[in-house]
Amino acid sequence: MLSIIIVVLNLLIETSVSLTVKVPPDPIVAHVGSTVILPCWISPPENAEALEIRWYRHDQFNNPVLLYNHGKIQDTQEEPYRNRSSLTLRSDQSGGLKDGDVSLRLEKLRVQDDGSFHCYVSGEHSYDSEEVVLKITALGSAPVLSPKPLDDGRVNISCESSGWYPEPSIMWTSDEGRALRPGGTSHSRGADEMFSVHSWTAVSLSDTQLVSCSVSLRSGEFKEGRLNIQGIVSSGPSDSSDSSDSSGPWKALFLTFLICALLGLFGLILYKYRDKLTGKKPATEICKEETPERLTKEVVGDINVEELRTHAVEITIDRESLHPDLTVSKDCKILRDSEGYNHTGEEFPFQLCAFGAQRFSSGRHYWEVDLVHSPNPPKNYWIIGVVKHGNLITRDRSALTPSRGFWFLRSDGPRGFYTNTDPPVKLSPTLRPERLGVLLDYDDGQLSFYNVTERKHLLTISSRFSGSVVPLFNPGAGDLCPLIILDCPKPEEPAESSQPLLSNNSSDA
Repeated sequence: MLSIIIVVLNLLIETSVSLTVKVPPDPIVAHVGSTVILPCWISPPENAEALEIRWYRHDQFNNPVLLYNHGKIQDTQEEPYRNRSSLTLRSDQSGGLKDGDVSLRLEKLRVQDDGSFHCYVSGEHSYDSEEVVLKITALGSAPVLSPKPLDDGRVNISCESSGWYPEPSIMWTSDEGRALRPGGTSHSRGADEMFSVHSWTAVSLSDTQLVSCSVSLRSGEFKEGRLNIQGIVSSGPSDSSDSSDSSGPWKALFLTFLICALLGLFGLILYKYRDKLTGKKPATEICKEETPERLTKEVVGDINVEELRTHAVEITIDRESLHPDLTVSKDCKILRDSEGYNHTGEEFPFQLCAFGAQRFSSGRHYWEVDLVHSPNPPKNYWIIGVVKHGNLITRDRSALTPSRGFWFLRSDGPRGFYTNTDPPVKLSPTLRPERLGVLLDYDDGQLSFYNVTERKHLLTISSRFSGSVVPLFNPGAGDLCPLIILDCPKPEEPAESSQPLLSNNSSDA
C-alpha cells in the first residue's frame, strides 16, 4: 500500500513540473547575410536558467547549433554555427531566461541555414521539443539585358541575373504590359548554392519599344531590367558592313544603286556630315562609353527647354537632414562643403549629401541646377538625382544603387562622369554641363538629365519608383564653385499641343 502511494506521489510531482515548449506556427523568412531570431519559449512561463536548452538541426542532437547547460553556453557546438549563434530575447517585452524565453539568434545567414531547427528544453523531471522552420531568401543582381539584331529584322534579347535563392522565376513584358513569350530559360546553381538565371526572347521592332525582364521570388520580391529597343538600334553602330557578309553581293548592289539614284552627291554629303548637323554623337563613340547592358538610354539631341519648364517645381534644401560638413544659404538654394571640412583620401565623399524638402510620389517634376558661378571655374565634383524618402546615405558606394532607392548622375573630376546604375554608364567628359536640368517622370519610371546651356538631352535612367522620392544633391569637396538650385522661369503662354521633350531634327536609320 505504501509503495502505491509513493508511485502516485511521484506521478503527481512529475505532472506538476512538466513543461511545454512553444514556437511560431509559420516559417521565419530572412535574407542571406542578415540576422534572424528564432522564437521559442516555455508555456506557462518559468525560469529556464537551471534547465538544459539545446538547439539542433535534423538528427544532429549531439552536435548542436547551441547548447546551454549548468547556467552557461557550452563549447559543444556544430562548427558552422560557432560565433554565429546565441540566446536572445524574442521581443522587447521578454524577460529572458527568467521568463522562459529560450529564443535563438543567428547572424550572417547563409543558404545552408535554410530548413528546420529543433528547440529542445529539458528539466529534472520532464522535457519538450518543437521545430522552427527557417526559410532563407537571397535577392539577386539587377537583370542585365543584351540585344542582338537577327537577320529576319527582329531583335534577340538576353536577360541574365545571379545571386538568387531559392530558384527564381522570370517574366518578359512589353511596354503595354503584355506578356512576351521567352525563347528559352535556364537555371544554374553555383558552389555557394545560389541560383543564376538566363533567358532570352525575340521581338520585332514594330511590336514594342520597351522590353522588360523581371526576375522574382515566390515571396513577391523582384528585380527588373528594362531596355529601349528603338533607342538602342537607332543609336547603335551600323550593321551594314556585318550584314553584307551574310546577305551576299545582291543587297550591296541594290543599296549602292538606291543611294546613287535617289540621293546622289547631295545625299552623300548629308550622310557624311549628319552627326555635325544634328548634334548627335557618332555611333562608335556611344558604343565605347555605354552598351545596352547599362539599362539606360542616352540620346544627345536638341530639347525643348520651354516645354520642360512647364513641369518646373521649386526645390529647396531640407536643413533638418543636412550633413554637418555642408553649408546652405538662407534661402536653402546654394549648397557647398564647409570651409573647415578636410577631405582625406581619393574616394568621392558620398556622405556629403543633402535632400530636397519636397517629396514626389506621382506626376512630372523638373528643376535646374547651376554648376558654374563666375568668376570661378565650373564644378568638377557633384551628385544630382533623387532618392527614396527615408534612405540613409553611406560611404559605401556599392550600397547607392537603384535597387536600394538611389538614382543619380555623378561627376568625379578627372575620374569621369557616371550614372550609379549597375553596371554604371560612363559619359564623355565633354558632356559635363554647366547647368543641369532634371526631369522626374514618376509614373513612367524615368529620371532624365539635360544640358540646359547646350539644350541637349544627356540620358534617361529607367526604373520603377515606389513610395515618395526626394531630390538628392552632393556638392563634392574642394570646388571653388557652389551648387546652386535655380528658380525656373515658366513660359508665359504654355504650348497648345503637347510636344516631345526631344525635338525630331534628324531621321535615324
